Amino acid sequence: MSNVKEFLSQSDLDWTVRTEKITTESGIDLSGYTAIIREDTNVPLSIRTESYHPYQNHELLELLYRVSQQTGLPIKNGGYFGQGGKVFIQLKSNDLKLGTDRVEGYITGVNSFDGSTSLAFGNSNVTISCQNTFFRAFRELQSKVRHTINMNTKIDEICKNMDKAVLEEKNMFDNIVLLSETRFDKVLQDSVTRTLFNIDKNVDLNDEDAISSVTRNKMSRFYIDLNGELKEKGDNLWGLFSGVTKYTTHSISKENSMENKLFGTYGNREREIFNRLVQTV
Repeated sequence: MSNVKEFLSQSDLDWTVRTEKITTESGIDLSGYTAIIREDTNVPLSIRTESYHPYQNHELLELLYRVSQQTGLPIKNGGYFGQGGKVFIQLKSNDLKLGTDRVEGYITGVNSFDGSTSLAFGNSNVTISCQNTFFRAFRELQSKVRHTINMNTKIDEICKNMDKAVLEEKNMFDNIVLLSETRFDKVLQDSVTRTLFNIDKNVDLNDEDAISSVTRNKMSRFYIDLNGELKEKGDNLWGLFSGVTKYTTHSISKENSMENKLFGTYGNREREIFNRLVQTV
């Protein structure tokens, strides 16, 4: 979208934050710390050190608008989680057609006011067949910037790395094609299950005494999702990974699934599984 103010309004990001000094009820001044307050609601989003420098929503959008002009990728959507502690904006990139699937590509910019993440960018994808969403790990170099007063000096570096993000997406799509062409065995499936549910490699997955009933119930739900994806996509690594993303997107919690993908434990495990499967092909 070309109108920055219009996009901020439509995505409910047309607000800023301010910092306030903190004093205890007894009058003690907590020097060195500040509260991050959302200005339109006066909701405190976090307590940070005085070195923390907020990066406002309009600054993030203006940055991505520059990237949009540079790459030709349109700004697609945005929003926030919770009361505004975490914010995201997405550029629409390329798509991959794979059998009955269409994998839509996005470049996602993430910011936070609760200290959960730095300013970061990475590739993200949606599989249209069942609306599975997965997020790859954000680049660890210049596209990840800490909230300091000098962070604006790195903006040009971030813009340059957006070209690399587009190339990374092509590599990701190539890897997805390879996954779709590669079969897997029971050993690898069990390894994925262990990673997804954080089960030690020495634990027998069939030992009901060694695995809690809660985890066994989760595993049963995952196997249902997995079998459905394998039936549709075939007994290949893409089907295996799609079973993981279907479980993490739909069966864990339909509410805030995108937030879970970006910031949650299962999102981290999902990224670990994807990278591990790619290494096997």
